Amino acid sequence: MFRLLTAVLIATLGIESASAQERIEFEDYRLDNGLRVILAEDHSVPIVTIDIWYNVGSASEQPNRSGFAHLFEHMMFQGSEHVDKAEHGQLIERAGGDLNGETWEDRTTYYETMPANRLNLGLWLEADRMRSLVVNAENFENQRQAVKEERRLRVDNQPYTWVLFEAPHLLYDSTTCFPYAHSIIGSMDDLDAAQVADVQAFFDLHYAPNNATLTIVGDFEPSEARQLIQQYFGSIPRGNETPPVRCEWNVGSAPQQTEREDPHATLPLVAVAYRIPSHSDGDTPALQILDLILGSGESSRLNRALVREEQVALQAQSFIFSRRWSSTLMVLAIANQGVEPTTLKDQLDAAVARILAEGVTEEEIEKAKNAYRSSDIFGRQTTMQIAENIHHYAHYHDSLDEIHTDLDAYMAVTADDVQRVAQKY
Repeated sequence: MFRLLTAVLIATLGIESASAQERIEFEDYRLDNGLRVILAEDHSVPIVTIDIWYNVGSASEQPNRSGFAHLFEHMMFQGSEHVDKAEHGQLIERAGGDLNGETWEDRTTYYETMPANRLNLGLWLEADRMRSLVVNAENFENQRQAVKEERRLRVDNQPYTWVLFEAPHLLYDSTTCFPYAHSIIGSMDDLDAAQVADVQAFFDLHYAPNNATLTIVGDFEPSEARQLIQQYFGSIPRGNETPPVRCEWNVGSAPQQTEREDPHATLPLVAVAYRIPSHSDGDTPALQILDLILGSGESSRLNRALVREEQVALQAQSFIFSRRWSSTLMVLAIANQGVEPTTLKDQLDAAVARILAEGVTEEEIEKAKNAYRSSDIFGRQTTMQIAENIHHYAHYHDSLDEIHTDLDAYMAVTADDVQRVAQKY
């Protein structure tokens, strides 16, 4: 589910020393059944990460059938032909590994990080549940209730979480962009109305090898890995092609405003969300740099203006929800005692308006680039981080090779670029 991360800005790396990203050597191929495989050796420590992304998320759901993608994050741990309920996790943990799964709009992720000599176990487990997940009435009902409880725990009974889970989807019209007009966690009414046959059909369509990418990073021999992958995954039948995702959106439509009472919050929160292009768009580097300048860290525009100078907010920040067909940039602030939401909204708008009118400084550009570059470097230090990076470029970029050159686009962003995208979106 969503992880709201506050960036730690480390401004110690000079821009003049910026160079191409360190190369990650990889092998990229497909099995006959369509499974994409990416192998990246790293013998620095005796561990491996097995990371599989299915090309399915809440954006793949249909009207009246929301919540299925997140449901399957749970269902995938309920046993398969040769693995009992919950045994997948037990076997990995007994082998000294850890594992998890995540659901997003555009993909669902499952991973294991474990000792290198247990690579065969992790691959066998992933293949067994891709081939033969147990989808029955008992498992479905059990996990339907688990999803409801998760919503109650993480969304309905936590302050401000509606803003993160639900508010960004108000930007999209369900008739033209249903994929992003509903939340990842889905509708409980839709899940209540679902039958086992609906759930089985969702699995058969989306959890097929031709709709997945398997990445292995770590201490392994490629010839052995290829042999194990072929042995375990090669005979899994290819599935039907999934229907294309349709999302139409535009810039410059009339603003919308909504208010929601939050019984768990003691102070008002004001959030303003903007539609921006997909992550692969050429404007993304400038938008990411804008986001860092606007609302990331103690010295960001929003924190300086609203928290330290005007003292109308206890906290102010911005962040981007990056997606495959359209992304969202959100600015938000929690009001200080006695501050009206309208006052806070005016201050948020004013902070954005100053960038539109005056642009940003070279010092802010340099600081944001340093922060982005350090994050990029420190985000490639473990086998899990490298595997996720590989998946990111395979999934959201035109070419996996951009994993070696993408940093250059961010280092080339200018103050004029930042002002231009601010004015445009």
